[in-house]
Amino acid sequence: MTSFQQLIEIVKKLRGPNGCPWDKAQTHSSLTPFAIEEAHELEEAIVNNDKENLKEELGDLLFQSVLHAEIARQNGDFDIHDVIDHLNNKMTSRHPHVFADVEVKDATEVVKNWEDIKATEKDVAPFDIPNSFPALLKAHKIGKRAKKLDFDWSTPEEVLLKVKEELAELEEAIAEKNQAHIEEEMGDLLFSMAQLARHLDIESEKALRLGNMKFVKRFEKMLREEPQFKDLSAQQKEKLWQKVKIELQPND
Repeated sequence: MTSFQQLIEIVKKLRGPNGCPWDKAQTHSSLTPFAIEEAHELEEAIVNNDKENLKEELGDLLFQSVLHAEIARQNGDFDIHDVIDHLNNKMTSRHPHVFADVEVKDATEVVKNWEDIKATEKDVAPFDIPNSFPALLKAHKIGKRAKKLDFDWSTPEEVLLKVKEELAELEEAIAEKNQAHIEEEMGDLLFSMAQLARHLDIESEKALRLGNMKFVKRFEKMLREEPQFKDLSAQQKEKLWQKVKIELQPND
């Protein structure tokens, strides 16, 4: 028995009559948060270049796929072999430069061909992007789709002007003390920032994640250096922040 077949049998037993009560109770819907969680943990292992954890998280994500496929098999929908067959067919059809005689110049052309082939396989609306995507990631994809329809800024400088315009409108909304308007303008500003990142070849989701990590790293160092941090004055906290910022700068 191969390792993969053994995994399939393990999942079948977990879902079987004498299996695990938790596993038997799961549905596609109930497992959704776990699949998302495992994907984020995989991303964390990649960001940290933690190869041992990467191996573990890839396994956890694979388990989710096999478990979903087993639920589908029990429901009479499909099984893991159907999943693999579909994946194999998709990979070969969308890589004609590898499995057929199509020639490509670079990775950019590969991506274009992928999208063109995908469009012929299914009728997809221009902005048919799952709402479950992180908002910044979805904003990035919306911008890319709009660009394909020739509705986009030409340069990052043009987007920056839009960002400044949206910031000014947010400031006006704050002055009005209109919470609904503030929320609307904040959304417009964040969307524009995501488009600026796209024009600068930056993934806004990744940039914000790194910003989060930087802030936490600096704040935790402040707490280590000053256990009574909460008791410091605002001026003392700011002085400590600047000190820590300088000390950690080479590693940021």
